[in-house]
Amino acid sequence: MIRYHVGDVVRLRKAHPCGSDRWEITRTGIDFGLRCLGCGRYVMIPRRRFERSVKELLGPSPGAQVPAP
Repeated sequence: MIRYHVGDVVRLRKAHPCGSDRWEITRTGIDFGLRCLGCGRYVMIPRRRFERSVKELLGPSPGAQVPAP
């Protein structure tokens, strides 16, 4: 099972209508908050639907602060 964190960037199987398929995670829990990196649109989807639609984890967002080990 993959762990997702706020600030991670993921690629989803289906592209957003703006053409981008990259999303930044803004909230985790029972629902996931996602912000489209193409147009900035914010959506919330249930965890189960999110986990099925993730194609790959691209890593932390370029502006995210990485916690010290």
